[in-house]
Amino acid sequence: MPEILEQDINQQHMQQVHQSLDRGLFVHVRKLLQNMPAYDVALILESSPAKTRDIVWQLIDPDLHGEVLEELNEEVRKGILRSMHPEKVAAAAEGMDVDDLAEVLRTLPENEYQEVLKSMDSQDRARVETALSYDEESAGGIMNTDTITLRPEVTVDVVLRYLRLKAELPEATDSFYVVDRNDIFIGAVSLSALVTSQPETNVSTLINNNVEVITAEMAVTEVAQLFERHDWFSAPVIDNKGHLLGRITIDDVVDIIREDAEHSMMSMAGLGDEADTFAPVVKSTQQRSVWLGVNLITALLAVAVTSLFDDILGQLTILAILNSLVPSMGGVAGNQTLTLVIRGMALGHIGDSNTKELLTKELAVGFLNGLIWALLIATVVAIWKQDLTLGSVIAFAMLMNLTAAGLAGVSIPLVLKKINIDPALAGGVLLTTITDVVGIFAFLGTATLMLGS
Repeated sequence: MPEILEQDINQQHMQQVHQSLDRGLFVHVRKLLQNMPAYDVALILESSPAKTRDIVWQLIDPDLHGEVLEELNEEVRKGILRSMHPEKVAAAAEGMDVDDLAEVLRTLPENEYQEVLKSMDSQDRARVETALSYDEESAGGIMNTDTITLRPEVTVDVVLRYLRLKAELPEATDSFYVVDRNDIFIGAVSLSALVTSQPETNVSTLINNNVEVITAEMAVTEVAQLFERHDWFSAPVIDNKGHLLGRITIDDVVDIIREDAEHSMMSMAGLGDEADTFAPVVKSTQQRSVWLGVNLITALLAVAVTSLFDDILGQLTILAILNSLVPSMGGVAGNQTLTLVIRGMALGHIGDSNTKELLTKELAVGFLNGLIWALLIATVVAIWKQDLTLGSVIAFAMLMNLTAAGLAGVSIPLVLKKINIDPALAGGVLLTTITDVVGIFAFLGTATLMLGS
């Protein structure tokens, strides 16, 4: 119910803004945007056609540009950044978290990216360049350097006085990290332990030395798995020499999980996970044409297999009617297995140690499903056409194709992963090709042998 309510509110916001723009009430739109959270403003931008998007961006308070840029998806952000002067991008970057700023700068062309860096002060530039030195799919690429460090020899009283002078804590702070004079990570002191200890207590007595750390080169998917396993709120990031570099917080991990989910969903359709819903017609056509071309090639392969059996199809019209049934069932069964395996790989459930067991299990499932549906369809066809041989033909083809679908559903994502191809992107097309070809060949090939004159 809360989700439905939130969607209704977002729709109301979008309707108010678009109606006011149509009526030329720009001052009213500016006031509406000022009273909205950055996420809602970003949603309005993403939900607007290109021309309207430019107008809305101009009406947003420049002080909020940075917050809104953080919330936008990559494609929409690229379009907006292209229209901004580097000095304005630098101004919008003030106050942004380092990880969010690094993500924004990665979308800029090299020359603009360098101009933005030159427009920053030396401290911000150094922090951003550190983040940009790591791969964007690594822990170092998503970490935030805004963290408070403590020395083990100071007292709780000193730390609390420092915090009062600082007046505010970095967002999502649940612990403070303890380092030596060379910034080597020692351990962590929880916020609760700090505020409940006596003022004269040394920080060294409160240190938790068993804190699990994240290395800067660790893949973001592994980071997300660690947060899920340990229910972390934040975690320290170190380099290969043990120096504390920054931290990753739960909001960063939520972004990773959301992006992975979007990636899997969009990849199944052959689209980028940051595809712009309101992208220009030509650009959208280009993005989709590639995958349509791949699909056409695979479909032509199935047609070529069908054409090998022109003679038998000419003799028995019923075969042409039933020809799509076997590949269709195989495609559904294979996609069930494929989805299950891709999900298992994403969650870390599947590895070299259990691949054989998974393959055996899915082969058995495919064979058993094939047996069940083969008997059912054979009975229906035999009664319908009063032809037991025709029923046997489609039963054999169904059994073969569902068994092959189970085998392909496991094998395809495992093979694609080994050759560094995203299973979510290419798995569906390959699976459809295999189930179509095997289904058609098994059905028409068997029909040629048993029914051909």
